[in-house]
Amino acid sequence: MELRQLRYFVRVVELGSFSRAALDLQLVQSALSQQISRLEGELATRLLQRTSKGATPTEAGLAFFREAQLALRHADEAGRAAREARLSGTVSVGLAPTTASVLGVPLMRAMRERYPDVRLHMVESLSGHLSNMLNARQLDLAVLFDTHPARRWSVTPLLEEKLFLIRSRHGLAGEPPAKMRMAQLKGLPLILPSGPHGLRSTLDAAFARAKVKPNLVAEIDSLAMLMDAVDAGLGCTLQPWAAIGRFPDAQRRFHLAEISDAQARRVNSLCSLSDDELSPAALAARVVLAACARALVQQGAWAGATLTRA
Repeated sequence: MELRQLRYFVRVVELGSFSRAALDLQLVQSALSQQISRLEGELATRLLQRTSKGATPTEAGLAFFREAQLALRHADEAGRAAREARLSGTVSVGLAPTTASVLGVPLMRAMRERYPDVRLHMVESLSGHLSNMLNARQLDLAVLFDTHPARRWSVTPLLEEKLFLIRSRHGLAGEPPAKMRMAQLKGLPLILPSGPHGLRSTLDAAFARAKVKPNLVAEIDSLAMLMDAVDAGLGCTLQPWAAIGRFPDAQRRFHLAEISDAQARRVNSLCSLSDDELSPAALAARVVLAACARALVQQGAWAGATLTRA
């Protein structure tokens, strides 16, 4: 038995005619008659008496009519309650600067579209700081690069990013190679984030595997300042493609050479407090964030990224 069958039956009784009810419901009369016949067949009793003047309910039909009206009223009230009880609250989300440059605005748009009563508190900071904030319950969820198994978090691998040697095009002689190995970076002046943060630990491990000591000319823990320094020709950097995401003229400003070493990759994981600590709004935001990241990768809007296989 379906709600639409109840609605059809109630309208036939109210209007006293299949033809008038079909017109009111914008149905073909034969389709309406078929639905009522199915309803009668399911109940194993005749509900309507068809006559040349229209349709009148049988004794069973009258009894069913009253209950059907009540059921429809309850269904309408349930739908209204669901619409009025929309998800609300505040959700704190932490993103590293590179991640925020690609994911930040799409996430905000998706949340506004799906959950307009949920207010996002967006925090942009380095991965190490976000990790501390998550541990201190100052964030509900964050995209991190270094996840420790002892932490009581819910961790879902999202995607893996290639790393690139990024340098200013100003003063470059010719077109440098499109791919390089870590061993080829020896002697290049590098500007990197400092030690306690996720990308730096990945880079240090990659240099160690390549048996190369990096020529570190500066450590900068601000992505904007770091990229300004690279743009000014003060050194090169090793970052995912997302580091240039906020530069509309990135192709003119920078040259990117993909680091081809197999393990020179950055894993992005969606980390949150445990499920029993998250509000319904935070649980919903976690689903939306993961969906946004997947969509960006699949649409080619997150260059150098591949989805992590579950």
